[in-house]
Amino acid sequence: MQRNQRARRLLSSAAALGIASIVLAGCSSTAGTESTQDATPVAGGTLVYASGDAEPSCLDPHVGGNYPQALVASQYLESLFTKDSEGKIIPWLAESTEVSEDGLTRTITLREGISFTDGTKLTAEAIKANIEHLQDPDTASSTGYLAVGKVDQIKVVDERTAELKLSAPDNALLESLSMPWTAIQSPTALERDQATNCASPVGTGPFKVESWEHQQAVNLVRNEDYVPPVADASRTQPTAYLDGITWRFIPEAATRYAALASGEVDVIDNAQPDTIATAAQGGPLGHLDAPRPGASNRIELNSSKAPFNDAKVREAFIRSVDVNAGITSLFFDTAKRSYSLLSSVEPLGISDQSLFTTDPAKANSLLDEAGWTERDSAGYRSKDGKRLSVVFPVSTNQSVPAEQSLFEQFQASAKAVGFEVKIQLLDLSSWYGALAEHNYDLVSAPYTKVGPSVLRILYHSDSTVPAPSGYFANNAQVKNPALDKLLTDAEQTNDEAQRADLYAQAQKMVLEGYYVLPLYDQQNHFLYGAQVKNMGATTSVSSPVYTDVFLAE
Repeated sequence: MQRNQRARRLLSSAAALGIASIVLAGCSSTAGTESTQDATPVAGGTLVYASGDAEPSCLDPHVGGNYPQALVASQYLESLFTKDSEGKIIPWLAESTEVSEDGLTRTITLREGISFTDGTKLTAEAIKANIEHLQDPDTASSTGYLAVGKVDQIKVVDERTAELKLSAPDNALLESLSMPWTAIQSPTALERDQATNCASPVGTGPFKVESWEHQQAVNLVRNEDYVPPVADASRTQPTAYLDGITWRFIPEAATRYAALASGEVDVIDNAQPDTIATAAQGGPLGHLDAPRPGASNRIELNSSKAPFNDAKVREAFIRSVDVNAGITSLFFDTAKRSYSLLSSVEPLGISDQSLFTTDPAKANSLLDEAGWTERDSAGYRSKDGKRLSVVFPVSTNQSVPAEQSLFEQFQASAKAVGFEVKIQLLDLSSWYGALAEHNYDLVSAPYTKVGPSVLRILYHSDSTVPAPSGYFANNAQVKNPALDKLLTDAEQTNDEAQRADLYAQAQKMVLEGYYVLPLYDQQNHFLYGAQVKNMGATTSVSSPVYTDVFLAE
C-alpha cells in the first residue's frame, strides 16, 4: 500500500528480499530550506493534519467510497496489492496471485504473521468477508462495489489462500484490489453494526483509530504491533515513528494555510495554487505533488437531456471557453492543461489537443446550425422561446477557490456566444444530491481509480445505473453500444497490446463526441512544515501515508 520516499532504501534491499520497491511513480516532493530525507528519524510526537475536504460521514471506505475517506483510511487500513516504482501492480498483504487460463478464477495467497489491531489473524476468511461486505447492498458502497463487481463467489481454499470466481475475465481486478476503497478490514470488526464500524474501522495498518470527535478531529495512534508486509532492514523500528496523528477538518483555504504557517498544524491538503507555488520556490514549507491515477479532472456534459443531447451544442460550449488562459492566470504553473480523459500517470491515456481549441466563431456557427438563433436582451440565445441555459453545480469541498474562479471565467466566455451558465456552489452532500436527481447539465466530478478501467466506470452505459450507495459515475450519460463493447472487451482481454488499442479507440470515441472537457490532473497537493521529515510515501491512489514520517526535534 506504500511507499514513495522509502524507495531508495528498498531498491538496495529488494534483490536480497526478492521483492520490488514499493513506490507510486509520478509523485514529486519539494522541500524548503533543507532536504526532508537527510535527518535521522526521531520517534514520538503527534502530527496534526488539516484537511479541506468535507469530513467523511463514515471512516470505513467500503461505505460510499470517496477520496477524503481514502486519505484518512490509508493510515489504518492496508490493501492486498500496491504499485511498484514502475507502476506495476505487486502484492502487499497478499504474497502471491495467479489467474486461470480462461481468466475466470483468481487465486490469492496471503502473507504470514500479520494480524489486525483487534487481534484477529489475517487469513483467507478476511478476503471473503471483505468482498462480501463490499457487495452487500446494505453497505451502500460505490467505488469498492464497482471494483469487485465481477467477483461471483469466494472460496476459502486454506488458511492463507482464497479463490475468486469471476463472472467474466477482469484484467483490472488487481488494480482494483490495490485501492483503499477495497482495503482489508478485520472480519471480526465487520460483524459489528455499521455505525460502530464507521466510527472505528479495524485494519492492519501502522496506525489505528483511537477516537472520532465529530466536526473536530479523528485521533489516530500508533499500532505498536504493526508488522510491515514487506521488510525493510534499513529502518530503525518496524512501527511508525509518530505516536499518532490528529486529523482535523478546516474547510476554509486561507484559515488552513494560516494554521500551517503558524505551526498550529503540520500538513495541509487542498492548498491554493499561489501558496503551492511559493512553497515550491523554497522557504520553510515543503510540497508534495501527488497526481491521482484514473480520470483527469474534467467537466462532463449531460448528454441525456437538452441542450447537451445535441453534439453540436456540446462542441459549441467546449469551443467557447478558454481553459488555457484561465489555468495560466489562476494556477501559477501548478497545473498543466490536459487534453485527455485519463490522468498523466496513466500510460494508456491518449490526448488530442485539436478537439479543444478555443474558437468562438465556430461555437457561434455550431449554435446557429443547431437552431439556437435568437438572442434576448441579455445576450443569451434561445430556441422556440426557451433560453440556452445550463446548470453547473460545483462542490465547494472538492473545488478550491482558484478552480471556482476558473469556472466563473468559463461562465463569462460562454455567455459571449449565448450560453447562460448557472453556477451553483454547494456543500458536498447537496452536490451529491443534485447529481443523484440529475439536476445538472455540466459537472466537474473527480473519479480516482487505478488503471484505465476507470473508463468503463465513467462511460459504459451500465454506469448510468446507480450503485447501492445511490451514486452513478457516468455523469455524461453516455449510452453507446459500440463504446460499451470496446470497454468490455478492453477489460477482458489478456493481450496487453489489444487492451491498449481498445482503450485508445474508446477514448477517441468519447473525446470526439464532445461529452467531456478535460482540464488538468486531479489536483492533489500537500504542504507541510519544516519539522515534518520523510514526507512523500503514498498509496496506489496517491493518498499519503505516514509510517516513515517523523517530527524533527
